[in-house]
Amino acid sequence: MGQQKPPGLTKRGGVWHLDKQIGGTRLRGSTGTSDLGSAQEVLAKRIDEVREARLFGVRDDHSFRAAATKYLAENQHKRTLADDAFELKRLDPVIGDLALQHVHLGSLREFIVKRQGDGVCTRTINASLAVVRRILNLAASEWIDARGLTWLATAPKIKLLPIRDARKPYPLSPEEQALLFQHLPDHLATMALFKVNTGCREQEVCGLKWEYEVRVPEFDTSVFLIPSEHVKNGEERVVVLNRVAKSVIDSQRGLNATYVFGHRGSGRFAGKALTKMNNTAWKRARERAAEQWLVKKGEVAPTGFRRIRVHDLKHTFGRRLRAAGVSFEDRQDLLGHKSGRITTHYSAAELANLIAAAEKACALNPHKLPPTTWLRRKAG
Repeated sequence: MGQQKPPGLTKRGGVWHLDKQIGGTRLRGSTGTSDLGSAQEVLAKRIDEVREARLFGVRDDHSFRAAATKYLAENQHKRTLADDAFELKRLDPVIGDLALQHVHLGSLREFIVKRQGDGVCTRTINASLAVVRRILNLAASEWIDARGLTWLATAPKIKLLPIRDARKPYPLSPEEQALLFQHLPDHLATMALFKVNTGCREQEVCGLKWEYEVRVPEFDTSVFLIPSEHVKNGEERVVVLNRVAKSVIDSQRGLNATYVFGHRGSGRFAGKALTKMNNTAWKRARERAAEQWLVKKGEVAPTGFRRIRVHDLKHTFGRRLRAAGVSFEDRQDLLGHKSGRITTHYSAAELANLIAAAEKACALNPHKLPPTTWLRRKAG
């Protein structure tokens, strides 16, 4: 048998609407969903709110915008707070004015459909839904008003969307690297060359400061020790330099007093950090590289190459380490992955081992790289 419609729900224009009397209180309005199960959850939630109001008094109406403001103010320590603030700014036109009790998956449907229509990947949409879910959970469990009531009676279930469009990593072959890099502007090519030889994340490269450099005179080199607050996993990260990365660092000395890859010159951005590598120049470079691929090879470049991401440079470094026979533990350390080991306290022998391992992935001379079979699907 099909799912039976309970009293209090009517379907109009493909959307379920509330119409129910609870002890003198009339519940009316759209549930914002065409799914009966979701509509039943909205109805049950509204009924609970009416009953709780009788027992404990009426809760103040807090807007989602007020809750978002409180969340940002209380989480200044969070490393990814800027990302959350960016997502909340996107959400504000849709749910900012809504009372917390009216924020649920149904009221977010408009936002989801619009983002999907814009071609935004599911992982990015889920980032927005996750911060909404976090705020609603806090409002229902931790945030207490003057009467001792939580801001929200119960938090609705905000399910993240199933990810079916995840983009697979695309490590570059030496030939593909050379083709792409020649189309990048000089400053971006320099950053990319450093990234593909160290496995640093984009923000680690952009925010790399000279004060993080630690000389290692025993090996006539240096390493960079990035503080934990600037690392995604929250652990200090040692960046080991192979000969290519070391040459990049040496070429940058004296160009910016604070940042290794900062803005140069005397303009308004002088002395400041570059905010990102994935910019218009990067996208134009990969387009030109794909066009040259077609001319050179007489075939369309693989989709992964046409859409190559800055993060794929990190994957490239990791793949080259593995192809060179570098151990899993050393790859973790070189890539800055969380491992449970205290990775910033190395003996001279351990550091020498990591430097030697990083050298194996050095792409200064592609002919010196270990033989690798790059399996690519033909574009079509």
